[in-house]
Amino acid sequence: MKRSSGARLCATAAVGALSLVLITGCSDEGSKKDSKGSSKGSGSSSSSSAPAAKALTAAELEKLLLAQGEVKGYKIDAGDPSLPASKSAVKVDKSACEPLVYAISALPPGDTDASARNTVTEDKSAQAGTKSPEDISESDIEDAFDVTTTLVGLSSYEGDGAEKAMKAVTDSVTACSGGFSMSADGETQKATEVTSAKASGLGEESVAFTVVADMDGEGTANFQVEVVRSGSTVATFYGINLGALAKGGDSKVPAAVSQAQVAKLK
Repeated sequence: MKRSSGARLCATAAVGALSLVLITGCSDEGSKKDSKGSSKGSGSSSSSSAPAAKALTAAELEKLLLAQGEVKGYKIDAGDPSLPASKSAVKVDKSACEPLVYAISALPPGDTDASARNTVTEDKSAQAGTKSPEDISESDIEDAFDVTTTLVGLSSYEGDGAEKAMKAVTDSVTACSGGFSMSADGETQKATEVTSAKASGLGEESVAFTVVADMDGEGTANFQVEVVRSGSTVATFYGINLGALAKGGDSKVPAAVSQAQVAKLK
């Protein structure tokens, strides 16, 4: 995989960081837990005699989002102004890829209007350096970007809508395996390749996927997304770590964030 130098990638990513929020996601490796807590393959389906699920409201979902102080070492923000405000603001060249693009934009991957979202960012303020500008090295610049921000989206569904949303994400993986392009706010981004990622096994179903994104001609970068179902609620997680990318690594979803958020949905 092609990579630019650390400082160059950081500079490019810093300029395009807000638009990068919009472009990530594709391949999958799902898991589903049975009644004994073991994992099943992504192709399995669930059946239950439980009463049909009832969707939560947007206001109820807002209360279920992680709040300040609930994840040690992270700070919570209401959201990211660079994210598209609605599904209608996002255009995808392949309609089958829309559930994935919605998931990375912290929008509902399924058919519902009940949603909420925020951002959870590593807080390294206590470790902030005190070097003067002339003493800052390329390594210092890369370290400054070595912070993961996770876009978190919650959506809720009536009946089996949450399960259908998960299936929509899984089904779109095959259709998007060769990549896709999307646009929002006049900017176009391209995903060039799709690879599988290991799902966490959280919730009743979980699907993880990674996209290889074109960084405006400055090489490529790998970003990870995970979608988890807990009852009638679907949580989406998209991790962005520019420092990790600059060092040749992948941008992943922190386990501490996904675990804390899914635990709050139970």
